[in-house]
Amino acid sequence: MRLVAHVDMDAFFAAIEERDRPELRGRPIAIGADPLEGRGRGVVATANYAARAYGLHSAQPISQAWRDAERARKQGRPPVVFLRPNMTKYATVSGEIMTLCRRYADLVEQASIDEAYLDLSPSGSFEAAEDLCRRLKQEVRDQERLTMSIGLGPNKLIAKIASGFRKPDGLTVVRPEEVEAFLAPLPIRTIPGIGPKTETILAQQGILRISDLAARTKDDLCASFGKRGADFYERARGRDDSPVSSEWTPKSISEQETFATDTRDATYLLDQLARMCGHVMERVRAEGFSQVGTVAVTVRFADFETSSRAHTLDAPTSDARLVQAEAIKLLLPFLDKRRNPKGKAIRLLGVRVERLA
Repeated sequence: MRLVAHVDMDAFFAAIEERDRPELRGRPIAIGADPLEGRGRGVVATANYAARAYGLHSAQPISQAWRDAERARKQGRPPVVFLRPNMTKYATVSGEIMTLCRRYADLVEQASIDEAYLDLSPSGSFEAAEDLCRRLKQEVRDQERLTMSIGLGPNKLIAKIASGFRKPDGLTVVRPEEVEAFLAPLPIRTIPGIGPKTETILAQQGILRISDLAARTKDDLCASFGKRGADFYERARGRDDSPVSSEWTPKSISEQETFATDTRDATYLLDQLARMCGHVMERVRAEGFSQVGTVAVTVRFADFETSSRAHTLDAPTSDARLVQAEAIKLLLPFLDKRRNPKGKAIRLLGVRVERLA
C-alpha cells in the first residue's frame, strides 16, 4: 500500500517574519516588492492569511496589492505591512524543516522551499501514517514555532491536493476508496498543471469541476489536448504512479528586481547586479551547496522584451567575486549596441546560478 504525505508550510515567508518580529504578530503582511504607494512594479511573493482576507495573494502585482490594502485601511481595517523578502533566512529555516521531515520518512522529496513529499508506506496503514503526520506537525510547531498543512493519500497527486484542503494548520486524509468522492466537486484548477488558459478552454466545453473532466473519455480529451489529454484523464481519476524521490535538488537559484523607474544608468544597474549576486550566493550556501557551474543574467526592457544570456564556467566555483564578474560580462552587451541597439531602458534585471554542487 502506498502512503504519501505532502507537507506545505502555511504562508511560509510571512509566518517567519511574524515569528521573528513580535510587533507584526496578528497583522496583515505581504512579502514582495516595494509597493511605492501604488507605483511599485514587482509582485507579491506571499501574503499571510490576514492579508488574504483583503484580497492579496501571491503573484499579484504589488501595485494592485497596495490599492487593495488601502481600500481596506480606509474602511477602518488594520493596515497591511509590506516587507521585502529575506531569502537567505527563509532558505535556512527551510533546511531545518526538511531535517525534521527526514526524521519521519526515509524518502523525502523536497518540492520547493516550503513543501515536500514524504513516503510513509513503511508505516503500514493510514492510521499509523496519520499519527506520524500529527507528530511531525507538533514537532515543527514546537521547534520552529511555525505551522504546516499536510495531505495524506495513496499517491503524490492526491496528497498535494489534500494538503491545501484545510489550510492553515490542516491535516486531510484521503483513503483510496474516498478518492473519487473527494475529487468530484473540486474546481478543475485544483489539478496541478491546469492553469488559467487551460481552465478557460475547458470551461468553454462545459468542464468546470473535476467530475466534469472525469466524465469525458480519454479519446475525447486527447483530441482536444493531445498528450496532455491523457494526463488529464488519469488525474481526474486520482491516478499518479510517480515515485517519491530523495534525489531532488534545486535546478537553480535566482533573484530579480523590477525597478521603480526604467533605467539606462549603468552604475545603478551594476550596483544592483552586485547586490543580487551577493544574495544569490548567500542562498547557495544556505541551501547546502558550495559551488555553481553556470551564471545567467536576464534583462527585461521597458517595452517588456525579455532576453537572457548564460555562461558555463570552465570549472565550478564558490567564489562570489567570480560569479559577479561573470554576471557583469553577461550584462554589459545589454548596455550598448551589441544587445540593445535602440538604447532601450531596462525595467527588470535578474541573475541566476545553475549546476549547483
